[in-house]
Amino acid sequence: MDHFTGQKVIITGATRGIGREIAKAFLDHGAHVIGLYNSNSEAADLMQKECEGSGKHIQLHCINVADHLQVQKFFSEIETQIETIDILINNAGIRKDAIAALMSFSEWNEVLDVNLTGTFNMSKFAVPLMLKQKFGRIINITSPVSYLGFHGQANYAASKAGQIGFTKTLARETARKKITVNCVSPGFIKTDLINDLTTEQLAVYKKMVPMQRFGTTAEVADAVLFLASQKASYITGAVLDVTGGL
Repeated sequence: MDHFTGQKVIITGATRGIGREIAKAFLDHGAHVIGLYNSNSEAADLMQKECEGSGKHIQLHCINVADHLQVQKFFSEIETQIETIDILINNAGIRKDAIAALMSFSEWNEVLDVNLTGTFNMSKFAVPLMLKQKFGRIINITSPVSYLGFHGQANYAASKAGQIGFTKTLARETARKKITVNCVSPGFIKTDLINDLTTEQLAVYKKMVPMQRFGTTAEVADAVLFLASQKASYITGAVLDVTGGL
């Protein structure tokens, strides 16, 4: 695996679950990580403290990626500080489950706003900074729910399917500038995102996985690092499944 010494990496949803593991992996490989989180200041403080005195470079910012004005302001400040960025990981995501007929408009809109519009907002302002150096990597964390469709997750499935369509389009638009845009699609991963499922649901979902186990955040982070590396320089517009064969 390539080292990322000195590379500037922005990660949304960086202080918990998959995002936290991705951030740790880039930090371990020498990158300068700029992590975004929405509201959990305790998780952010803990992560910041863990990096203090370690020689690892991390900045954490509290930002709602669904708010394009907040995102625009963030990128204006980042451009002043570091001019360009090398890698963007769109990992921030939420779930608000309900069957479609009973789903509220706010449950639909909030999930689409964070998962899909957030990906657009971050990518829109990241691409111009990557164009400055004619290099960049954008990796969007999607989900196999995008094509499987799970009961009660119409909003989540739609947002993740939208991410894939957005990824493939942006990949075509940026390919000549040596910017690659790909997805990593984790299946059932042991994180807080599945902690609210019932024991019965977890048992059913585990049986669906040919490997008969849930994945780890480290396994997802390894896939992200690969797509961000020089070894993946001819891969763009792709979806890399990390699903145990789901």
